[in-house]
Amino acid sequence: MVRVSSTRILAAFVVMVAAASVAWAQSPSATATGTINGKTIAVRYSAPSVRGRQIFGAGGLLSKDPTYPVWRAGANAATTFTTDADLVVGGLAVPKGTYTLYASVQNPNAWDLVISRQTGQWGLSYDPKQDLGRVKMTMSKPTALVETLKYTIADKGKGQGELRLEWENHVATVPITVK
Repeated sequence: MVRVSSTRILAAFVVMVAAASVAWAQSPSATATGTINGKTIAVRYSAPSVRGRQIFGAGGLLSKDPTYPVWRAGANAATTFTTDADLVVGGLAVPKGTYTLYASVQNPNAWDLVISRQTGQWGLSYDPKQDLGRVKMTMSKPTALVETLKYTIADKGKGQGELRLEWENHVATVPITVK
């Protein structure tokens, strides 16, 4: 009979928790919140970093995901998009509520934003039948490498705004109109 002391069990547990914390810290939770025409829009995501890896394109990190060419638009759990107003996002009517954001990135220089009605899933779970719709994003290049994924929501005035996603050598934007 093998006896294991409670001290050894506790030590093993502490090591496992520490290792899990390091893994999660590599893609920390983040929130981008903006107010457009008095209405709040928020994106909650985990922010991965490039860390010297190729991210987009053939052979890139994202091409190894089981949902490729659709990307969870973040890391860990699926990225959520919440609005307390009815919106038009890049021409797509989006009723107030909570959604999941994905991006179709097969062509690294021409992305589509995917807005899904399915919520609460892990990021590597994607069901195209749940899509509310897809919209083209406007692509540009940052002035320097964007090491950590970043979302911003900007108010452009008169009920107009912009959702912006920046990572690696890509900047993708889509216009937002508050109804």
